[in-house]
Amino acid sequence: MHTVAVLALDQVIPFDLSTPIEVFTRTRLPDGRPGYQVRVCAERPEIDAGAFTLRAPWGLDGLRGADTIIVPGTATPEIPLTAEVRDALRAAAADGTRIASICAGTFPLAAAGLLAATYPEIDVDPGVLYVDNGQILTSAGAAAGLDLCLHMIRRDYGSAVAADAARLSVMPLEREGGQAQFIVHDHPPTPQGSTLDPLLVWLQDNLGRELTLADIAAHARVSTRTLIRRFSEQTGTTPLQWLHRARVRQAQHLLETTHHSVERIAAQVGFGSPTAFRDRFKRTTGVSPHTYRRTFGRHPSVTRDPRHRQGRGMARSR
Repeated sequence: MHTVAVLALDQVIPFDLSTPIEVFTRTRLPDGRPGYQVRVCAERPEIDAGAFTLRAPWGLDGLRGADTIIVPGTATPEIPLTAEVRDALRAAAADGTRIASICAGTFPLAAAGLLAATYPEIDVDPGVLYVDNGQILTSAGAAAGLDLCLHMIRRDYGSAVAADAARLSVMPLEREGGQAQFIVHDHPPTPQGSTLDPLLVWLQDNLGRELTLADIAAHARVSTRTLIRRFSEQTGTTPLQWLHRARVRQAQHLLETTHHSVERIAAQVGFGSPTAFRDRFKRTTGVSPHTYRRTFGRHPSVTRDPRHRQGRGMARSR
């Protein structure tokens, strides 16, 4: 089982602390087993968390042997790290442990020398939700920590497990940011008893067909104008956008779990040509189908090398 150690520093921000705890402890594998063991670690037995005092069950020794260490933000990020915390983070990095920060947790990583030797050498990209430089990952503020955690789940266990975790986190259809996300989230739930429910099931079952807006409206027995209005009200998107994302999500699953050619997958998920498929897939996920398969294609073991380079991030060394 993958072990995640969450490091609670003094004045830790409760939201940043709870995000990885909740996301990772609720992650389940297809057979129902938990995907992660989570440790909350701290330098001292009691930590100031603003509105309350935290009693961490693990000391800094809990960082040793962890597969991933997450550093949440603190209310006063300029507080210097103690030598013990700095040395523990450096030792973990030297061992190849994956280390991620949420929001202002980037500052402790920088102070430990894991992003750059000095702060001015750090290249901050304000237009992205998170950065993945392989072993070191950083996220923007607050809710972007959810995106980062889901991204790490996708790296570890693939899209099906990540999609299930996204549903539990009630993530939106699409998060804005300068960087396309690997994870194509499930569509937001429609209201209970929604009139669109049967149509959405039909669309999911007919992804391989060439469907036009008129075809979808005809099946729903409404005008195209009424169809567009209902989709906007009940899903927050348009019928064709919903269909495109469902097709890309299915294509991700096929790229991960089969050896089918890109051309065959394009036909299976309803794209008129491999070129149209490649273009839509890259616009949605940020990478080509071939790159996606190299990154997320299933191997005998679900554990991936944490040093494997995955993408960009919010803060990175030059």
